Amino acid sequence: MSEGSGFTRREFVGVAAAAVTAGSLELNPFYRRASAAAAAEAPPAKSSGAKGDIRPFKVNVPKAVLDDLKHRIKATKWPEKETVSDASQGVQLATAQALAQYWLTSHDWSKCQARLNSYPNFITEIDGLDIHFIHVKSKHENALPMLVTHGWPGSVAEQLKIIEPLTNPTAHGGTEADAFHLVIPSIPGYGFSGKPTAPGWDPVHIARAWIELMNRLGYKKYVAQGGDWGALITEQMAVIAPPELLAIHTNMPATVPDDVAKALSRGEPAPAGLSDGEKHAWDMLDFFYKKGLGYALEMANRPQTLYGLADSPVGLAAWMIDHDAASQALIARVFAGQSEGLTKDDILDNVTLYWATNTAVSSARLYWENKFAFFAVKGVKIPVAVSVFPDEIYEAPKSWVDRAYSRLIHFNRMEKGCHFAAWEQPKLFTDEMRLSFQSVR
Repeated sequence: MSEGSGFTRREFVGVAAAAVTAGSLELNPFYRRASAAAAAEAPPAKSSGAKGDIRPFKVNVPKAVLDDLKHRIKATKWPEKETVSDASQGVQLATAQALAQYWLTSHDWSKCQARLNSYPNFITEIDGLDIHFIHVKSKHENALPMLVTHGWPGSVAEQLKIIEPLTNPTAHGGTEADAFHLVIPSIPGYGFSGKPTAPGWDPVHIARAWIELMNRLGYKKYVAQGGDWGALITEQMAVIAPPELLAIHTNMPATVPDDVAKALSRGEPAPAGLSDGEKHAWDMLDFFYKKGLGYALEMANRPQTLYGLADSPVGLAAWMIDHDAASQALIARVFAGQSEGLTKDDILDNVTLYWATNTAVSSARLYWENKFAFFAVKGVKIPVAVSVFPDEIYEAPKSWVDRAYSRLIHFNRMEKGCHFAAWEQPKLFTDEMRLSFQSVR
């Protein structure tokens, strides 16, 4: 726990479940108090220099792993159907069984693997840990370097749809002036990056490692983007504010004012005088913290207990898709046969990546490591661009965004899109990146 919380981690474990029911966010890992000083006080990442070893990498999941996956899906022990007609008890049996059936009979991991390998993949060691990243350079000389960070339950698979439009804009409705070089790393403990063997790889440490990575690649100026954990890590990069970092973009902005956070934490009514947009944001946050936070509490407090996720593919898939209500509903519609921004293969590519790398538990530990409130203002002083998607965990109102970011260079409220913006709405996301960073090129 963070200093001054009044609870040891062990004590926190015992009260967390009650805190959610009572609406107490002060006991919630997403609402631990943190500040810019926390980033400033963190020890710097050890640099191996600009000439650090960068090794080519190829994704190669052994056939035996995929055969074992199929065997385990077939052997799934199913529970009875939920006792309600909606998803209020969690991922519905019909969704899970449709997912399992498609996984067994139709999903082809080799296609995702080939797509991953169609881009340049690399590994480099930072602070004793192997860091995987995709690095795609544009053919356009004045392309702007951009580091893009995924979240949980995501991976570099989230960003595959945006690589071509951003690096080769003239073939995708843009101009040379829209071009980016892309660096897309796997968070430590996720995907093809190494798994930390000791505590300490929290968002600040990762932010410093990303700064080292961009320095190691020789970039003298760049921007950064993130959603979910990527948003928190990217904001910590901005708090550290290396001179090479020109600006950041977030699709999950941290803007919640202190009075709103305090009222939510105490189970009190919304503060008086909220605008319609602010009240809508309050309602979304209130719902999420009371109804949608179970996964995060367990991973923040007892990640090692989640052995079932490493043993059951269907258990892992259900855990991953039960992230937020809007995304879960979208995925349920996909497996019911409807057309959405994500496909069945998109969803199972990502779950299979987690399964093949055995990162269910190692990825969960980032919640245990984190000491920051996800949505609390972090004190970012460099230029910030914000895109608000309607089915995000909460729709940040412009008034809160203006207060949170003193150097706001772009703001747009999108007509559609969920928590996984680049993955689900790559065209809208690409357009937002082009607009967001025009002024800093």
